[in-house]
Amino acid sequence: MAVLSRIDSIERDIALMLDETLSPEARSLELAAFARRELAEAQRVNQQALGMVPPHDTFVDGKPGATVETVRPDGVVVFEFEMLQDIFAQIGEMLVQASPVRTGRFARSFLFLADGVLVDPGAAVPPASEYVFVSSVPYARKIERGLSPMAPEGVFQAVAAIASRRFSNLASITFSHVVLQAGMIDDWARTEGAMRHASRHGRRKAPGEWLRRQPAIKIRTH
Repeated sequence: MAVLSRIDSIERDIALMLDETLSPEARSLELAAFARRELAEAQRVNQQALGMVPPHDTFVDGKPGATVETVRPDGVVVFEFEMLQDIFAQIGEMLVQASPVRTGRFARSFLFLADGVLVDPGAAVPPASEYVFVSSVPYARKIERGLSPMAPEGVFQAVAAIASRRFSNLASITFSHVVLQAGMIDDWARTEGAMRHASRHGRRKAPGEWLRRQPAIKIRTH
């Protein structure tokens, strides 16, 4: 199922107070023309924000796929753009491009979660209130601290800043940390060596949570 994102500045419920002296047919045509202009503006903004125009669904007086010109004189036209898939694809690509390259393991370690549930690569993205990109390798925090000469500014925080500026009118995108109970980090956190590592750092209270705390990018729709 496609993810549909309703963004006030881009995708609008179109309602227009029309001259009551016009005939019902004329008011419908005026409203349809207004809807077409608003669609063109939405597509222009989308092109600027995403570098492409995403597909959209049209609802005329609640009917999916109806022709805009069939709108009632007092009706409503809604355009729904499939925005999130494109945002996710671009952020994922930016993470790969910003990753230090030695074995390629780090760039292959990224996981994507929807409300905390892992989404399989290539699967349809389910509706959710929060989406997260996170790395599953235990050394992700070291890379984020700039300890890799190939990524002196880190990866997740740098990409989050770029994505936030690029998509600020579409979603709230922030750098954060999440406790990841999946992948290599989860396997490592269960080992005796990991527990000794937590103890050496004084993490006797909830060491498993500390060990699994990974840098992440969080995405919330407006």
